[in-house]
Amino acid sequence: MNIFKRIAGHIYFFCALVIFMLTMLVVIIPASIALLFDEPRRAKIIHPTYRIWMSVFLPLVGCPVVRKGKKHFKKGENYVVVVNHNSLVDIPVSTPWIPGPNKTLAKIEMAKTPVFGVIYTAGSILVDRESESSRKESFTKMQQTLKQGLHLCLYPEGTRNKTSEPLQPFFDGAFITAIRAQKAIIPAVIFGTKDILPNKPKLWARPKVIRYHFLEPVPTKGLSMSDRNELKDKVHDLMKQYIIQNA
Repeated sequence: MNIFKRIAGHIYFFCALVIFMLTMLVVIIPASIALLFDEPRRAKIIHPTYRIWMSVFLPLVGCPVVRKGKKHFKKGENYVVVVNHNSLVDIPVSTPWIPGPNKTLAKIEMAKTPVFGVIYTAGSILVDRESESSRKESFTKMQQTLKQGLHLCLYPEGTRNKTSEPLQPFFDGAFITAIRAQKAIIPAVIFGTKDILPNKPKLWARPKVIRYHFLEPVPTKGLSMSDRNELKDKVHDLMKQYIIQNA
């Protein structure tokens, strides 16, 4: 990377960060109000709020979101949406742009961040990965979320993909959750976020269009826990092949 591109990327990163923080100060108000309500009312307040926020912020910094496959979300149905995870940019894209109120599973550490922690908490099921009781409780809360008619947004890779592979191996959690609730899985693929905010160099970014594609639902009706690995492998293969063919 030449020196001019590197400097431009650092300048862009800090400008985008300032815009994010300024717009966040507006969103903190409805997020705080939403926390006064129980689910699913909270999600129904917070989802359109975050959607409006990202509809302003992302185009403002040159990263508009183009969606494909919204038709796979049928009226009156809710789903477990599993999304690939390449960058921190995935977080403000994945949940707001799912068609309908939803919750995501998130690390409890981020909830301790001043101001942003309120926004983070309002839209998430928090889990302490170091606590077995917290992990068990998160499974219960995910089932409750689906029973309440909300979508569930999960990253089955567990962490950002810093490898050269299209996808990392998947963990079982999303598939156990979907089978228990007998809810269909919608695989979703986000393109472009790794280019916007790569792992290296640090504090460097660039603008780019983000593509968010929803694939056909994978049913779980009639499946049992013994089918979870086959289901996991099927969804992984669908997403991997789609990434390879459309990157």
